[in-house]
Amino acid sequence: RISITPAGARISNETAGNSSSEFSLEADFQYPLFVVIYSVVFVLGLVENVLALYLLSYKVKHTSPSYIYMINLALVDTLFVCVLPFKINYHLHRNNWIFGDVACRVTGTLYYINICLSIAFFTCICIDRYVAVLHPFTYIQIKATHYVVVVTVLWLVAVSIMVPLVLGGPLHNRVAGNMTACFENFATSSWTQRLVPYNILALVFGFVIPFSIILICYPLIARRISRIKHSIRKRKALKTIYIILFICILCFLPYHLTHLFHFLMRIQLIQNEALTSLIYKMRRVTLALVSFNCCLNPFLYYFTSSSKHWRFNFRLRFRSKMVYTIYDQKLGEYSYVYKLHETQGNKNPRTAVN
Repeated sequence: RISITPAGARISNETAGNSSSEFSLEADFQYPLFVVIYSVVFVLGLVENVLALYLLSYKVKHTSPSYIYMINLALVDTLFVCVLPFKINYHLHRNNWIFGDVACRVTGTLYYINICLSIAFFTCICIDRYVAVLHPFTYIQIKATHYVVVVTVLWLVAVSIMVPLVLGGPLHNRVAGNMTACFENFATSSWTQRLVPYNILALVFGFVIPFSIILICYPLIARRISRIKHSIRKRKALKTIYIILFICILCFLPYHLTHLFHFLMRIQLIQNEALTSLIYKMRRVTLALVSFNCCLNPFLYYFTSSSKHWRFNFRLRFRSKMVYTIYDQKLGEYSYVYKLHETQGNKNPRTAVN
């Protein structure tokens, strides 16, 4: 039996073990880390995303399909930051949950749905930009209803993945002393049985597939756009690409890589004491880091909306919807920009989101 026991009452809320070994893992730095980062994310994320929802819902008209992805991304971020006060209290009391089982399930579900849907909407925006840049004439034939269907399917898939986890067993349980853990400290039997399908689905559809699409498509898009000379929209499109890559690399990639090693540790494929301790500590850091995407996503809305700054008096200007054609090297012609004129009857258009 191998036991790693922290001094005094400083006992962590995660334990990995089987019949022959048990690891009690400690990371005292996590308590101030989570409290500070979640507090910053709550304040900034709430202001930014509520403002983004207001602008995208009421001030932006004649929108392109990418608007549908962005407003859903802002919505899932807003739901996420609304439950952060509960998590701040949880970590402020050294990982002790006092709000009951239902609140634990709701908070944990929204936390992981945010991670799942954020990267999913990033992937959708990536595919949308790929089609718009490399297949512009196909892109202009796609209707907004197609994007509504995609968004609906993504929400249903995310919820359906979380429902078996939430309803399948206890998520609110006692640990050392009078401490109560929430959405952690699962027993080894849970990790090797009911949590295995959930983690595999989360890693495949939340990490492997989305990141593969992003890493393949965005370089192709950037290469095509870079051939367009002297265009303001070229710079804006490249900024959009860089922002999404930056958010993915900073927030999501470290989290999913660490989660992969954490999963291997929990199913006993990694049992080295030093490595187990390092994985646990890195997971605490990446869990805090991934929440920063809520504060960074509004920059994406800004760069993909209007050429003008988002004014605080909520007066947005209209910009025609643009689609770039493909640069033809053989003919020596530069890419043209086609304006999709507004349909008749729209006499007071406002800002478009491309």
